[in-house]
Amino acid sequence: MSEKNRDGKRTARERLAVEREKQKSADRRRRTLIVGASVVCVLGLAAVIGVIAANAGKSKSSAKAGPVVAPSGAQGKDSLAIPVGKDGARSTLTVWEDMRCPACQAFETAYRPTLHELVDSGKLRIEYHLVRLIDGNLGGTGSLRGANAVACAQDAGEFRDYHDVLYTNQPKETDDAFSSNDKLIELAGKVHGLVTPAFRTCVNDGTHDSWVDKSQKAFQSGGFSGTPTVLLGGKNIYENQSMTPAKLKQMVEAAGH
Repeated sequence: MSEKNRDGKRTARERLAVEREKQKSADRRRRTLIVGASVVCVLGLAAVIGVIAANAGKSKSSAKAGPVVAPSGAQGKDSLAIPVGKDGARSTLTVWEDMRCPACQAFETAYRPTLHELVDSGKLRIEYHLVRLIDGNLGGTGSLRGANAVACAQDAGEFRDYHDVLYTNQPKETDDAFSSNDKLIELAGKVHGLVTPAFRTCVNDGTHDSWVDKSQKAFQSGGFSGTPTVLLGGKNIYENQSMTPAKLKQMVEAAGH
């Protein structure tokens, strides 16, 4: 084989290797974007799919804007936080969530055992803020109805268990099943003693609807871009994709020493 032919074949191989490396890099970037997009339910999707869907997300109960009734035991500015855990815990985790958001479900599923362990041992206190992001993005009222229902469960002293039940039974993001109060009350049957006349009335009357709307406004004015937003000691830790339940546990336990 002539030197020229060998050089030609080598050059072709090198070109092929470069192209393959470019393709691998593109695939890696694409995977990162997909993972990044699935980490949070993003604020502002309505701008992409149209203002009509955002307007469709405005509920009748939101339109009539009743009095702001905070659930029992709510704390913080404007009583917008539902606390879980002891007041004296060394660490506080602030979580902004939408009951209809699949990324919130993914967070809850992955972190729930660790969060329960840290709360039950007195090391961590969680402050939950409920928002209605998906209603605005995709239309419907499931975020609002679900948030009102868990606030009603807080009145009954069963927030944590019912909150976990709703995430375990969360429908697909595009399925607005949580807009049905009957469905929410049916799922409440999974929490012993929760379904009482008072709970039914609270869910059906939308007792805490205006409180949820106020929480949504606080979320938007806080400059947060998506749910879940998870803050430990005020620092957003969930946007760091290397965060794991084990790392969170380590951080909380370190703060206790």
